Amino acid sequence: MSISAHSPAEPSAPAAGRANSGGTVTDRLVGANTEYAAEFTDPGMDAKPVLRVAVVACMDARLDLHKALGLALGDCHTIRNAGGVVTDDVIRSLTISQRALGTRSVILIHHTNCGMESITEEFRQELEGEVGQRPVWAVEAYTDADQDVRQSIQRVRTSPFLLHKDDVRGFVFDVTTGLLREILPAS
Repeated sequence: MSISAHSPAEPSAPAAGRANSGGTVTDRLVGANTEYAAEFTDPGMDAKPVLRVAVVACMDARLDLHKALGLALGDCHTIRNAGGVVTDDVIRSLTISQRALGTRSVILIHHTNCGMESITEEFRQELEGEVGQRPVWAVEAYTDADQDVRQSIQRVRTSPFLLHKDDVRGFVFDVTTGLLREILPAS
């Protein structure tokens, strides 16, 4: 089964300023957290996002959402998954975000050159053959990012659980230019 779009032979070098402890990647990240915590001060923020916006985006490591959108800590809720698609779990998170924590706007972001464009629903069958159990979730693969953004917009706008559906916008992020391209909903 080929389920990885890219498998580096060696893990990338630790970021500048972080010593390579020779341990696992997790060990390095926990070490970085220790350094972070040494400088950390409680920002005194509420759990409610300042801008009252939730961003749903792909988990792709090339997307630095806060930088790309000019966001600061506390500005938004960020919900990420493979492809940035609106699944039942995303609706769950958006419902909590809106009803319990006051968000009013939803931004949906897919991106160019997404790994979800290179796999199919057969992925589930391959997993079933390998582990003996079929996943209960859909892969949600797609071949047209624009169309999938439209589908995600529609899923948000038609969910009975969401209170605020008038400010739902979708975009495709270009991984080579860093620009967002807005996708208009289906008419």
